[in-house]
Amino acid sequence: MKSLLVVGVIVLLLLIGGCSGYKNLVSLDEGAKAQWSQVDVQLQRRYDLIPNLVSTVKGYAAHEKGVFDDVANARQAYTGAATTNDQAKAAGNVEGALSRLLAISENYPNLKADASFLALQDQLEGTENRISVERKRYNDDVQALDTALRSPFSAFINIFAHIAPRDYFNPPAAVQAVPKVDFSAAPAVTPAPAPAAPVPAGGPIGAP
Repeated sequence: MKSLLVVGVIVLLLLIGGCSGYKNLVSLDEGAKAQWSQVDVQLQRRYDLIPNLVSTVKGYAAHEKGVFDDVANARQAYTGAATTNDQAKAAGNVEGALSRLLAISENYPNLKADASFLALQDQLEGTENRISVERKRYNDDVQALDTALRSPFSAFINIFAHIAPRDYFNPPAAVQAVPKVDFSAAPAVTPAPAPAAPVPAGGPIGAP
């Protein structure tokens, strides 16, 4: 009788621990999912700026078709991504393509001085800063979830929860930083020559 009581207590403790572990995994997963929604809001702000950016660059560098195609294809891949992990990967590709698009301006001084670019500078830089903040928060949530999933007890509980690990949302290796727009450097202007000295009414000095 006493042994049955001990077994019952152990089973009860396991059930309580299992329920607690299950709720913890679900809570961590839902937290990461909610944080990705915040990332997505900022990514959409970036994508809303891309058409105007591409249109402005085309006005000065229409022959850079390969870069424009890369941006369009990367953006389309994000829209068609089925999972959060796929979206994170596609967003990184958009970031890389956008960085290459912005690099074009270095070869076109008139483009760097364009009024539309100057307006886009503030909007895009602010958006990229917000993406960076939300990215860090999301990666922190992913780290907490993935760490929990690696523990033996949680791995057993996850047989019933069916929660998949999440990928970190990192910048692509080719970028290593959020794309930045710097159009503040105006093209060099050659100073106008100094005006010639006026000639005296009687003619040049020393003339006969």
